[in-house]
Amino acid sequence: MLLKNVLIILVIVYTIDAVKKSYDGYKLYQIVPKDEREVDILNDVYYSNLGEFWVEYFKAKDDVKVMVSPKNLEKFQEVLRVGNVEAKEIIGDVQKVINDQLKPATSRASDTYLSYSWSAYHDLDAIYKWLDELETNHTEVKTVVMGKSLENRDIKGIIINYHPEINKPIGMIEGTLHAREWISAATVTWFIKEFLTSTDPQIRALAENFEWHVFPVVNPDGYVYTFTDNRMWRKNRSPASAKTCAEGVDDDMSHGVDLNRNFDFEWATVGASNDSCTNTYAGPSPASEPETKAIAEYALSLKNKGNFMYYLSYHSYTQLIIVPYSHVQSDGALLSGNYGDMFEIAVRGSDAMRRRNGTEYRVGLSVHVLYPMSGSSFDWVKYYTNVPISYLIELRDLGEYGFLLPPEQIIPTALENMDGLIEMDRTARSLRYYAHTSGASRVLVSAVVVAFGIVMSLLG
Repeated sequence: MLLKNVLIILVIVYTIDAVKKSYDGYKLYQIVPKDEREVDILNDVYYSNLGEFWVEYFKAKDDVKVMVSPKNLEKFQEVLRVGNVEAKEIIGDVQKVINDQLKPATSRASDTYLSYSWSAYHDLDAIYKWLDELETNHTEVKTVVMGKSLENRDIKGIIINYHPEINKPIGMIEGTLHAREWISAATVTWFIKEFLTSTDPQIRALAENFEWHVFPVVNPDGYVYTFTDNRMWRKNRSPASAKTCAEGVDDDMSHGVDLNRNFDFEWATVGASNDSCTNTYAGPSPASEPETKAIAEYALSLKNKGNFMYYLSYHSYTQLIIVPYSHVQSDGALLSGNYGDMFEIAVRGSDAMRRRNGTEYRVGLSVHVLYPMSGSSFDWVKYYTNVPISYLIELRDLGEYGFLLPPEQIIPTALENMDGLIEMDRTARSLRYYAHTSGASRVLVSAVVVAFGIVMSLLG
């Protein structure tokens, strides 16, 4: 009888713990602090856990998004009113926007390929099923598993190689390192579809002149969790640092590591937290997570293979192309060895993106266009593999929907980013990065271009 009661209690506890988090009545506010006084007030809001900040680091004039629960709403509004801080409500009910995001947009035949469509967001099983279908239907495609996640899920991608007998440059594309950034997986899968089916000569050249290694979801546990338990989850699901969090913070937040702070490059030096109850927790040690290790080992294998040209890490939101390294100020731009070239390539890509839909993607060091950070994947890959061109690309939007971008914007986002990728490659080719030589000999550094890039970043 005692055993039966214990089992019943365990089932009840598990059921309660497994209830999907609801954001009914949660509101999203936009706040642009005018000065340091208002920044201090926002920091008080942050450390009092009166709202969930969609950006963890901010300064005066930054666009700050804060999600507030019904429970904290009155206190939140009072603090801002007393401090005379202006706030604009941009989402009145976060759960409604989450529900709307799960509704497919109007679809056309051209929006689908095999079992997959870009009129909706898809869970991990649907993405992996589609990757397997691609291998069945295309001789130039091979599925590959770079490693296992903490919860023992495959980190699956594909290799697209049209002419394996030719030694071609290699590109690696990584998506959804942060679980809640669904537009990342949608955009990366669009690239795959275009590489395999487009008749556009520029896309065909990009597809066939490279050996592409593409991983739509490199944080599978976190991504699954956004569908099953908490749509706004960012980290992986590591329980290693689980603890009781401060009042106002769900203890579940202590599960998981921010994988884009966990790489062993300037680990935890800036823009990262040592508190597991935060979204930017860097982990208990550098490269502590199996997902981090899998990405690093795979990138090193591409370096060893030779001709490793591109590493592209897709995130959302804020519409940025970030150039390595993310921990440095302006005077450290030269540490990457070819900042000037990477800046020029990115600016040309940004121009192409804007021509498609008028969408602006700013370019520069992270400290100029976002905030300083450390332990990121694209910085690590740049430093340890000497890949010539490495970017972190933040997709749409500027915060109207943020992580909850409607499915109607999937294809416009993907199209403008494909335009950007084509133009970046064209510019890289014009700068002679296509030479079949070592990465070091392809690096072309121009002091004038470097200086121009730094100035433009500061102005941006």
